[in-house]
Amino acid sequence: MKKIVLSIMLCSVLLATPAMATQGLAFIHGTGNQTDAYSDYWTGSFVNSVRQGLNDPNKYTVINCDFDQFMWDSQAAGCLANQLTSFITNQNITELVLLTHSNGGNIVRWVLSNPTYDSRYPNIISKVSKVIAIAPSSLGTPLADAVNQGSVFETSLGWLLGYGSDAVSQQQVSWMNYYNQNWLHGTSGRPSLPVIFKTIVGSDVESAFWDGDSYCAGYQYQVALETTQNWLDSCSDGFLNCSSQTGAGTQWFIDKQRTRDSEPLSHQQSRRDCFNLDLIIKNDI
Repeated sequence: MKKIVLSIMLCSVLLATPAMATQGLAFIHGTGNQTDAYSDYWTGSFVNSVRQGLNDPNKYTVINCDFDQFMWDSQAAGCLANQLTSFITNQNITELVLLTHSNGGNIVRWVLSNPTYDSRYPNIISKVSKVIAIAPSSLGTPLADAVNQGSVFETSLGWLLGYGSDAVSQQQVSWMNYYNQNWLHGTSGRPSLPVIFKTIVGSDVESAFWDGDSYCAGYQYQVALETTQNWLDSCSDGFLNCSSQTGAGTQWFIDKQRTRDSEPLSHQQSRRDCFNLDLIIKNDI
């Protein structure tokens, strides 16, 4: 009799215990046509540090797509959907964290906001547990306007934005306002996104040559971003105003609130392992 009771109790416990989720992580780059984002966009040191936050650090993927296109393009959101679907299927992912940077956040928001646009979107959305959006260009940037007008920014920001691409046009302030009001969710007055979309905000650029922290991710980029910061708000990362970075979803933190020695993160530094950013994200995952 005791064996029967114990067997029933054991079965009850097993039936009541949910299956362990298979967690996965996708690194989603910003503007640019990437073929090796692991090395060229994020760097291996950042990727390999962040993925240690996973139950199984091997359950990760680094997306390589043509994000020089409009967000809905088959080479942009379509490529993203294809690679995420393959990752989910091949690795049996049931809980997916998306880590985005800059314009990558807009492409992810397109997928999350338009589930009927592509038959692959609903399955992806159902697996996403949260999006960690580093410096997302949710409200666009005045620098995209300047590049499209052929001003001095075209030469000083070509390394970051590219030249005359659809993605640059898309990130003009007025264009992003239109998309946010008509196609994208998560901004003020619009429907909420179906998953957590938490943002990390870069608030300043430092390029003092005597400060070793100015050399993280490349000193030359700090100099360029400090120059363009003169045309942005006092709170900006050299490419995006803080107001754009907090325009969709919810603010997780502003760089100085959590980084080592309260260091700011420029737009270049926020995709690298600068000032413990990688460890902060790893611990959250």
